[in-house]
This record gives sequence, C-alpha cells and structure tokens, in this order.
Amino acid sequence: MSAADIVERCERLVADLDFGSVREWKAQQPGRRAVGFLPVYVPREIPWAAGVLPVGILGADDQLEIVRGDACFQSYICHFPRSVIELGLSGRLDVLDGAIFPSTCDVIRNLSGIWKLSFPGKYARYFDVPQNFDPAVGGKFYRGLLRELVDDMRRLSGAPASDDDLRASIRTYNANRALVRELYDLRAAQPWRAPTSECYVLLRAGMLLAPDEHSQLVRQYLRAAREEERPVRDNARVVLSGVFCEQPPLDLIRVLERSGCYIVDDDFMLVNRWLGSEVPEQGDPIAALCEAYLASTDETASRFVRDEAVKGAQLVETVRARGAEGVIFAAPSFCDPALLERPMLQAALERAGIGYTAFKYAENTGQLQPIREQAGTFADTIKLWGAA
Repeated sequence: MSAADIVERCERLVADLDFGSVREWKAQQPGRRAVGFLPVYVPREIPWAAGVLPVGILGADDQLEIVRGDACFQSYICHFPRSVIELGLSGRLDVLDGAIFPSTCDVIRNLSGIWKLSFPGKYARYFDVPQNFDPAVGGKFYRGLLRELVDDMRRLSGAPASDDDLRASIRTYNANRALVRELYDLRAAQPWRAPTSECYVLLRAGMLLAPDEHSQLVRQYLRAAREEERPVRDNARVVLSGVFCEQPPLDLIRVLERSGCYIVDDDFMLVNRWLGSEVPEQGDPIAALCEAYLASTDETASRFVRDEAVKGAQLVETVRARGAEGVIFAAPSFCDPALLERPMLQAALERAGIGYTAFKYAENTGQLQPIREQAGTFADTIKLWGAA
C-alpha cells in the first residue's frame, strides 16, 4: 500500500462526521461500547481495557453549519464546543455511549455540563486531572480518579477490566505511542518524506480506530514513506505551537506547507504523546498510569508550571532538538489558555534568539490567503537572513 493510499483512507475517516468506522467496529460484535473524549489528554488505556473504544471528538472542521451549537454558547469563545454540541444534537454522536471531558479550560468544563443536560441518558465525566504533581497530593487524587474511571468503564461495558486487562491495554498503547514517536522522528529528519499534512490526518484517524489497527496503519505509512522518493525543497524548518485543543482545518496545514515551511514538530492531538515515554507494563497498572502522568514533562497551556522562569524552556529545547529555524504560533480564536501562554513562550524564544510569528484561526477557517502570505514571509525571512 502506497503512502497516498494510506493518506486517502485517513482523509475519508476524518471527513466522515457520522463516525462510520466507529459504527462498523460496534456492529462487528453486538454489545460493544464506545466513549468519546475531547482534547487534550485522557488515559485511553482504561476504556480499552474494558473493551470500550475511546473515540476522539475533534469537532466538525468547516463541514457543518453551526446553528444549535451557537444557542448554547456565547460568541466570545472558541468555535470547538459549539461544533461538538452541533454534532451531538444533529445525531452524529449517537454512536457514542458517553463522553469524557478533560480539564483543558473553563469552556470544556461548561461543555461537560451542557452535554449532561442535552443527553441525560448518556455517560458523562468531567476528568479533572491534578495540577499538583507531588505523589502524596496530586498523585493520591489522580489514583482515586483513575479507579473511578475503571469502575465507570466496567459498568458501561459489563467487562471486568482486570489488572491483567489494564496491563495488556498499556502494552497496546505503549506500542502505538512508540510508532507515533517514530513518525515524528522521521518527519523531523526528512520532512519531505512525511509531510505534516499527511502525518496530521494519520494521527486524526487514530482518534477513531482501535489502537492496534491504527498502529498497523502507522507501520504501513512509515514503510511506504521511507521507500518512496519525493522532492526535497529548500523550505524553512518550523515548530507549530498552540494547536493542542481545537484542531486546525487540514487546508490550513497544507497552506503552511505551500508557503515554504516544513513543520518539524507540533502539539497536535497530544493524547498520543502526553506521557512522553512508555508506561511501566508490570506491577500495579493504576500506579503505573499515575506515575507516568506525574512524571510527564510535556508542557502545554493546560498544564501548570510553577516556575515562570522555566516556562517556554521545553519549546526552546524542541526547536533545537528538531533543528527548527523558527516557531509559528497558531492559536484558535478566543483560546484563553493558548493566548495567555503565548507571551511567556515568546519571551523564552527571544531570550534564546529564536524567531517567531503568530496568527489565530478557527476550525472552520475559510480565508487562508492572509495566513499563507504571513507564513511565506516568515519562511523567506529565515532563508534570506538566517533568523526571523
């Protein structure tokens, strides 16, 4: 199978707002359950251990007119929650037996409440992860939260979700995370072989598929990408930051590439990379998931950093590790976490002598020419003068 064939399949999966792949998975075995989750992070290992398919709810891009969703939210918040409610009220999320709302921001917290009011017969949980990373404080809280989620999934599916099931699920997702890291490493080393527009839909498809099926798809893509010859362009190498929650439309990613940018790292769908390294596959699986979360060093706007002096240090490290020449900040309109964090990250880049540019978008962004011109100017500046 060629890379183009794999990408085409992924694009069909991502464009299907009726979640046909999830419906097919459930139809293969009557009684199967699927639960949705929103960005940024939930421990997908737990639903999967109970035989429940975790499904990413990432909005409708520009494919769906928002009417009922607008009635639930004020106009000065991001587009994403309105899109989620529109998907639900139009019946497109009926295939899901519930949804998990991680503590990303106040908007997602409110969205969880609106979901409960709109779908009283559906499972719903606001997943309030700790911001204190002391094992005796945040760790104790998080272990209790994980056990509650295990109990929820047991009741939802009727499966035991034993410790052995949890350990097997951890192994499955460890393998998937390793393949995603391999994909990111390939793109950073040879971005012309694995364009970000292709990696993006490959990752988004993974939000809809069973983890082992997605792992097989990533393996096939890696093999095809390494074998196929593609032209090398003199593009500027950039890191894309701020896209951790509301996902940008695919056309926006393509526009950035056509403007002369190789995106060599990003914060798309961080659920794939939040834990950083492998979760221990032996011993108490709840303790393993808890310790992996507490030890994670991934820095995002929804994760508290106590020392402001180190805010942005990971972004600087990523730029240097990936051989990037600049950073593009792309935040969804009205995204308080991303927009409040940006000045601190920009200050860290300025101290390190790294150039950057910034713009805002919405998942239904249609006017992309100004973004292309801005990104193209940024890329030209890097190539002409060596620094933006």
